[in-house]
Amino acid sequence: LWIFGYGSLVWRPGFEFTSRKVGFIRGYSRRFWQGDTFHRGSEKMPGRVVTLQEDCGACTWGVAYEVRGEQIAASLEYLNMREAVLGGYDTKLVKFHPQEKDAEEPILALVYIATPQNPSYLGPASEEDIAAQIIVSSGCAGHNIEYLLRLADFMRYFCPQAEDKHLFSIEEALISILPCLYYTEESLEET
Repeated sequence: LWIFGYGSLVWRPGFEFTSRKVGFIRGYSRRFWQGDTFHRGSEKMPGRVVTLQEDCGACTWGVAYEVRGEQIAASLEYLNMREAVLGGYDTKLVKFHPQEKDAEEPILALVYIATPQNPSYLGPASEEDIAAQIIVSSGCAGHNIEYLLRLADFMRYFCPQAEDKHLFSIEEALISILPCLYYTEESLEET
């Protein structure tokens, strides 16, 4: 079984796997439209994490993990709790295209997608509003800022040829807000 990750799974799968491949799936765009009240946020201050939006001309880069034998049941049990129960994601099978130049045909992979029907779905917002929400959100897995920056770093280092305007626009908006927050905190300390 192959499992495709496009959010925190790219750096923290949390399950044992046999191999991993960087690559992409077609027909979806990654969007920070899913609310998170556990891993990267709280009930009072939901964080924003990614889901996939159907988009026929787009592709989303990430990592596919191969699980075999006993790893299959263990990984699915873990991911069903992490993604489905706590996150509100549904599963779907997609065609994964490995980055390797000598890769043969696409691989069928399982992916978790949060749909607008789940209660934690937040939907679209401006990059600035999403960045502002990310800055103030933190959950049991860490600060929401870390989630955004790790995902942007993954794209830069493993998929430098790929474009993800949504992701990098939110990162830019966050960076433009942070100096203001830093300056304000220093000003408060001096007074």
